[in-house]
Amino acid sequence: MMTTLLIIIFITFIGVGLPDSVLGTAWPAIYREFNLPVSLAGYISATVSVCTIISSLISSKVINRFGTGVVSAVSTLMTAAALLGFAFANNAVPFFLLAIPLGLGAGSIDTALNNFVALHYSASKMNFLHCFYGLGVAASPYVMSLALGADDNWRKGYIIIGLIQFCIALIAALSLPLWKRAEKKDRDENTSLPKTLTLSQLFKMPAVRLSCLVFFGSCALELCAGSWSSTYFVNIKGLPSDKAAQIAMLFYVGLASGRFLSGIVAHKTGRWRIIRIAALILFGAIILFILPLPLPASAAALFFIGLGCGPVFPNLTHLTPQNFGADISQSVIGVQQASSYAGIMLMPWLFGILAQAISTAIFPYYLLLLFVIFALTLFMLKKAVSGKNKALSPIDYYLSD
Repeated sequence: MMTTLLIIIFITFIGVGLPDSVLGTAWPAIYREFNLPVSLAGYISATVSVCTIISSLISSKVINRFGTGVVSAVSTLMTAAALLGFAFANNAVPFFLLAIPLGLGAGSIDTALNNFVALHYSASKMNFLHCFYGLGVAASPYVMSLALGADDNWRKGYIIIGLIQFCIALIAALSLPLWKRAEKKDRDENTSLPKTLTLSQLFKMPAVRLSCLVFFGSCALELCAGSWSSTYFVNIKGLPSDKAAQIAMLFYVGLASGRFLSGIVAHKTGRWRIIRIAALILFGAIILFILPLPLPASAAALFFIGLGCGPVFPNLTHLTPQNFGADISQSVIGVQQASSYAGIMLMPWLFGILAQAISTAIFPYYLLLLFVIFALTLFMLKKAVSGKNKALSPIDYYLSD
């Protein structure tokens, strides 16, 4: 039963990834068609993120009330309806209205499935889970690039992606009997029932505060790299929309590859070590992206930025029950998800403002700033949860064996 359920979870997580990258890929065509400011994409993404933050913060109560299976099916259906609705937008208003169900659906399902896998499966399975997320975020730019390449028809791309999401929602709904059996087994076997902590209780814990900052920085970096790279290659490198979308897809291919490789080595390499190696790859790739190199080198750098981002989120999430306890992991993962989406909401929006005021050319330096936030808070979190090596410097931590 648990193997079958894991397959269902993997498929469902493709649907978690599908909406996350499509707006950034389609946006160059959308804002030109409607004569919109380029920065408006940041406001739409912020609307999605606000709703996702709200959903994540209340997810512990919702999941404990209705169960992981029901939350997964309903949330996927909400995101499918929103994606299909985007295809029929005739101005900017529907994008903002449909961002509400898109965000509300994303928050609960992300928290529910991450906590379930963290509690019931190995670190390898968690990495493979997020590899399937990477497949989702890589597939939607590819589908959209095909639609843009044919006749610059971004609406057709949204229709195809929305229909794929509806199919995933149907699979999630058909799996509800499996979820009921798994949840009954949990209730029968668990001696420690899940606790729902308030925000004040959670944020009184220093390690929780640090973990939220780590998720804020890493997810802001990941989403900025994915959502703004297409616009960067159009505006700065002079590429057409379809070619820029194909290069932007390399980030998501790298993201999925990083998670796949992490899943392979997770059983014999510690999760903290994997995260540290990923951070070093990420730093080197961003420096390469900053350098004035030919287009193929910039494209390769974008791939390695994705490769470095890939292992961070799943391994940090899988460490949550170990770092904070299985009984409160649902609540902790909820605030970590909320912090992630706060970064996703604020930092791409801020870049849109800066790009309009200054230039899209600052994009690589912006990624470097987000990396510094992530790397420093990660170092502080490791010290807080381990209680060891208090005198260790950040440089020693990242370069030690």
